[in-house]
Amino acid sequence: MGRRDPGRHSGTPERVTEHPDLAALQRRLAEFAAARNWQPYHTPKNLVAALSVEASELVEIFQWLTPEESARVMDDPGTAHRVSDEVADVLAYLLQFCEVLGIDPLAALAAKIDRNEQRFPVPGTGDGHQQADS
Repeated sequence: MGRRDPGRHSGTPERVTEHPDLAALQRRLAEFAAARNWQPYHTPKNLVAALSVEASELVEIFQWLTPEESARVMDDPGTAHRVSDEVADVLAYLLQFCEVLGIDPLAALAAKIDRNEQRFPVPGTGDGHQQADS
């Protein structure tokens, strides 16, 4: 997966030199919800439904683009802003979902990568099975 320079176009927020850690972001999200008395609504079912809706809103931006247009989506400031906002929404709901269920998202990802490396070895080092895992 290629990496883009986040400061390359004007569609994203200003470059931040220090990123808050995941735990700090989860605390901010929890404090935000608590201040508004939203905790009763933040059940796993509701959070995963909201996550799905936000992911669908991200898909909607790309729905009718050609592969070439989708690769250049961040070149348009207005569209780049929409993509960034939807990515933030998806991540916010995912982090809240993980918090409610007691899942460490980084540990879960690391474990999944480990399993995939075993299941899908590099060609020439194993059975050569190359199907991506979802």
